[in-house]
Order: sequence, then C-alpha cells, then structure tokens
Amino acid sequence: MSEIAATFERCRGEKRAAFIPYLTAGDPDFETSGRLLEALAAGGADLIELGVPFSDPIADGPVNQRAATRALAAGASLSGVLDLVARYRDRLEVPICLFTYFNPILAAGVERFAELARASGVDGVLCVDLPPEEAAGELLPALRAQGIDTVFLLAPTSDRRRIRKVADASTGFVYYVSRTGVTGAREELPKPLLKDVKRLRRRLSLPLAVGFGVSTPKQVKAIAGVADGVVVGSALVRIVEEYADDPGLPDRIESEVRRLAAGVR
Repeated sequence: MSEIAATFERCRGEKRAAFIPYLTAGDPDFETSGRLLEALAAGGADLIELGVPFSDPIADGPVNQRAATRALAAGASLSGVLDLVARYRDRLEVPICLFTYFNPILAAGVERFAELARASGVDGVLCVDLPPEEAAGELLPALRAQGIDTVFLLAPTSDRRRIRKVADASTGFVYYVSRTGVTGAREELPKPLLKDVKRLRRRLSLPLAVGFGVSTPKQVKAIAGVADGVVVGSALVRIVEEYADDPGLPDRIESEVRRLAAGVR
C-alpha cells in the first residue's frame, strides 16, 4: 500500500476526510518553502500538494500564476523542487504529491524524472495538462515502475467514459475539480457540488478529493461531509504573497492551516 493510500485509509478509520493544503515550491524562495512545508505539516496537513513552478500554468488562476512567476524569478526549477522534497520529506511525516505540468517532466526526461522523484521521496504526481490517454504512453508506466501514485482530474463536465478512464489510470486518489475554470478562492461553492460529489464517490473505488475554489473552514467542512479529501490552495498562496517578507510567515501559514483543517475534524 502506498503512503497516500495509507493516509486516506487512516483518515477513513478516524471517520473524517483528509486535509490537503497546496503551496507552490520555491515561492518566495526555497529556503522559505522548506519552513512553509513544516508549517503545513504542523498545522494539520494529512497530505501536501506541492506545485512545480511553470511559465504557462494554464490550470491556475491569478494567485497561483503569480506564485509560479515569483518562484521562477527566484531561480526555481524542477530539480530544485525535487531537492526540496528530498530535504524535508522524512521530517514532515506526511506524503507529498507534486502538482505539475508536463513540460518540465518532458524536459527532464520522463523515466529520469520518475527515478529522481522516487529518490527524493515524492509519493504521487498530478500532471494537470496530461490526460490519461497521453499519460499511458510514457509517464504512467514510468511512475508506476517507481511506485509513485498517479493522480488524474475529473470535472463537472466529465462523462461516464471519462470517469472510467480516470478511475483506471489513477492510484492513490482521484482529484475532482469543483467547478469548470481555473484555481482560485471563491466565496461560495457551486450549488450542485455536494450532490455531484456524492454521486461520483459511489462510482469510484479510490478516494475522491475535491479542490479548486475551496477557501474557508465552512467550505472545507461542507465538502468533508461528502468527499474523502479537501484541497485548499489559493487561500494559502495568497498569504505567502502578502507576507513574503514577514519572518512570521510560517507561523501565519500554520495558524491558517490549523483553522482550515478543523473543518475535517
């Protein structure tokens, strides 16, 4: 059993959903990123989603786009992200799933990336712009050979055929995008979301985590009642943006994660 699967099983045994915070690696710099990873774990993260900075993050809204730009300007790279994971994975004691686009992987070499990811301690990879059909050629078998979970996306527009393909290609968990569009905090959850998640969850054998637009403890609690995991990203990335030069940034992140994670407990 993978570390990600074990995490969801543990949370299920505790009769709750997993809390999954997201941050962009290297934002505002790698030294600070390390302290922020520790803050996520200390605040109550069950699994950490770590973004690989990319120059054209088409699935991300303005907040996460700016985070990627800041990280790249500070010298972030895929190799730097993997080094960061290698330095902190063991001390965090929670799994790490990379949130990435395919170009950095392709540039590194797919098999080489999988080998380096495994060596660094990466537990899962979500490649947001690579559908299962295209991942099946190289990325999926390369990651499977290294024992790394492969996570794919479902959306409100996914039909039965797409659901089956994603379910067959995924290990660890399936990521459900709460709405059509890009990442970014929203004041209200889409009205049909909770019913849609309940219906979809009955059709999947893997845990189902919900993200994109989740930003408040109330929203976390609502989703935690129907899903196996809740992902919060932009709300945390915005804090990094606002307090990047503040020595107390890790404490702010830990406090906010604790406040949000209370919604699953």
